[in-house]
Amino acid sequence: MEVPPAPRYFTDENALGLGLLLHRAGRTDILFPDHPDLPEVPLGTPDTEWMPVIAHRDLIVLSRDRRIRTRPAELRVYWEHGIRSVWIGAKRDLSPSDQVDLFLRHEQRLQRQAVKLGPGPWALSLGATGPRPIRLREPD
Repeated sequence: MEVPPAPRYFTDENALGLGLLLHRAGRTDILFPDHPDLPEVPLGTPDTEWMPVIAHRDLIVLSRDRRIRTRPAELRVYWEHGIRSVWIGAKRDLSPSDQVDLFLRHEQRLQRQAVKLGPGPWALSLGATGPRPIRLREPD
């Protein structure tokens, strides 16, 4: 019997549809708010509270929230806890099913990029052409 992969990704509430669709498709390496294996992150948990939990679990954040990496409080958590994140869809507004298609189309490249970048903090944008680095400014 094959052992399911350990969780690798976390979809925040802005990308909850992506996480739910992948979970329903049988993916066991995706966690999201209110996931049974993540009781410490119920729906509605503020970013600055779930981010350290996700960093401690060594998960890559999949999000649609373009401001999460620029707001001062979240930016401090990025640097203090080594958050690794991927902004899904780049500048396009995508439906959850389109987000799934985009993620699956580029997942291998995304995984190679994550290995190359190593420990966080880092951020990528995932658009039609694949993952691209996003510069994270240092907190004030």
